[in-house]
Amino acid sequence: MSFATAEIVLAAIAAILAITLHEAAHGYAALALGDDTARRAGRLSLNPLRHVDPVGTLLLPGLLVLAHFVFHLPLILFGWAKPVPIGAAKFRDPRRGMMIIAAAGPAMNFLLAWLAAVVLTRAPPSPLEESFLLSFILVNLVLGLFNLIPIPPLDGGRIAVGLLPLPLARIWARMEGAGLVIVLLLLFVVPALLAELGVRFDPIRGALFSVLEPAFAAVMWLAGHPIGPGFGERYL
Repeated sequence: MSFATAEIVLAAIAAILAITLHEAAHGYAALALGDDTARRAGRLSLNPLRHVDPVGTLLLPGLLVLAHFVFHLPLILFGWAKPVPIGAAKFRDPRRGMMIIAAAGPAMNFLLAWLAAVVLTRAPPSPLEESFLLSFILVNLVLGLFNLIPIPPLDGGRIAVGLLPLPLARIWARMEGAGLVIVLLLLFVVPALLAELGVRFDPIRGALFSVLEPAFAAVMWLAGHPIGPGFGERYL
């Protein structure tokens, strides 16, 4: 196996771990608030198979990897896991409860990114180990930041529903059914169509990449890594 192929495999493993722990965090947050729905459904598990969604976890990422190898397109790893079941009616304040549970997923990803940065900073790894740790940091940051986009059913959308005044929250919550379609259109379809017309429009990736480097630098700084000239060129 070539080093480049090994890097892709390690990035896939990093993504599986990040998604699994993200979903488990939702379930444990619900349990802490008094809802055992996820536990009874067997979703408080670190077994990735418990969280697999056939389309979001297998089909779509597989097609993106295939497009990378067959058509030499840029490698974009995107997908989602099976949503953790939540019994919102069990909460004293359902809106606040759902907001806390939604925030637990990105919070877990940011914590994992920091822990990997601590390992990277404290124990100089081999080139392949460094590749995995960097992939793990970046995957967790991208997953956490992406999920903070304030469109339901992404976590940021559910956080927004918990923060908005009730009339606006009800309107925003109605986007739940179409939200994922909107995100996919803005992420893949609209940029591709406009690119054919010579128009550069990629709002989601543009926003993510604009905050990814400072977020990565912040995580590394919090882990005790010196931030100096050439830091971004070396790691990103």
